[in-house]
Amino acid sequence: MTKTVKTAIFFINMRIAMKHVFSQLMILFFTAILFSCFAKKDESPVIPPVTSPLSRDYIGFGVITASFTHIMADPDQNSPSLGYLRRGSLVRILRRQTVKSGGVFTSWVLTEGNQQGWLKEEVLSIYETESQAKTASESILK
Repeated sequence: MTKTVKTAIFFINMRIAMKHVFSQLMILFFTAILFSCFAKKDESPVIPPVTSPLSRDYIGFGVITASFTHIMADPDQNSPSLGYLRRGSLVRILRRQTVKSGGVFTSWVLTEGNQQGWLKEEVLSIYETESQAKTASESILK
């Protein structure tokens, strides 16, 4: 046999051996995945936060960030105005609602303060507690 034939036979044998090793590795890989799916996992219970939003009758508190804004009777820009609020005013937020008008979605919040009504969410900052909102209001008014 010539040197070229011996080299060709060597590479053919190596290719067969590599295919065999590859197939064994694939079997080990899929076996590991299969057993990991059936492994028992320690599950820890889900503990809700102490002040869950579901346990309150309001979402949070808002501070008006615009110079002034109108309080609307309904969550609609064309709704009658019930009054207005100035920058730094503090309101309690009772509900959120997204309204589609003219192909555009707008977020509104139902507020309770000096007067109950709807405000665009973009004109205020929302805080979880009243003390956070008061601090923000004071810093806006300075």
